[in-house]
Amino acid sequence: MSLRTLQIDDQLFQYVLDQSLREHPAQTALREATRNHPHAGMQIAPDQGQFMALLIKILGARRTLEIGTFTGYSALTVALALPADGHVLACDVSDEYTRIAQPFWQQAGVHHKIELVLAPALQTLDARLSAGEADRYDFAFIDADKANYVHYYERCLRLVRGGGIIAFDNTLWGGAVARPAKDADTAALQTLNAQLHQDERIDLALLTIGDGLTLARKR
Repeated sequence: MSLRTLQIDDQLFQYVLDQSLREHPAQTALREATRNHPHAGMQIAPDQGQFMALLIKILGARRTLEIGTFTGYSALTVALALPADGHVLACDVSDEYTRIAQPFWQQAGVHHKIELVLAPALQTLDARLSAGEADRYDFAFIDADKANYVHYYERCLRLVRGGGIIAFDNTLWGGAVARPAKDADTAALQTLNAQLHQDERIDLALLTIGDGLTLARKR
């Protein structure tokens, strides 16, 4: 989920999009197709997607993974940024939501780059580790159930190579993380943020993009 930060008003946000956003027609169409979805707030904002695409290109990434695909905008964005032989391992549990994504992946010509696995993500990540895929990925994006963020992180830290990046969505959680937690999701994100801050295995930046985007570079 990504809610636009309250630090920027609608007019200025539109200016940012007008002067920066470069979307493939399939990205625009997928955003429009998701706009009226009951859980549309779970989709990342387009400026965040463009930032992630730039990271992919700076990294020279070829193999990426994401935990939480929803209707597929983030997977589409990353796949478009990857080279022709790039690969996205997309982990989700919902056939209903991810089925929306697939025509747009096809439209953009990147369907062959995206491996969608419908299963609990921890199960999928453990299977990839058992298959010898440690240090094989360049980039990971975590945007699923908040209670498991810490567990996803530990798996991703093993799967991502040194110098690779793990990105976490929703780490500001509408500002709730700065106040005493009133629910389990807020508490889980506060725990994650505190753990990342003290973790000497990574270089760290918590950015005010979207609903909070944390970048952790594996040392």
